[in-house]
Amino acid sequence: MNAAVMCETMLTPRQVLRATQKIEREMGRLKKSTDGGYADRCIDIDILLYDDLRVDEPDLQIPHPLMLKRDFVMIPLREIRD
Repeated sequence: MNAAVMCETMLTPRQVLRATQKIEREMGRLKKSTDGGYADRCIDIDILLYDDLRVDEPDLQIPHPLMLKRDFVMIPLREIRD
């Protein structure tokens, strides 16, 4: 199942990342996919956009660098944008 949500937060992007990773761990996710490889997981929360902010750090890229290539991301994102 894929979904997109939009929310308001007082958290910084880094704080949002920590919060979403905590949710993933609590739901049983044990490891991240690495080096372009795919690891099956019960949940995967990505930060796609954060206002007009751009972040390019090793563990956090905003906008999400692969979102435009993934219909399963873009279709739900367009639905909440409109």
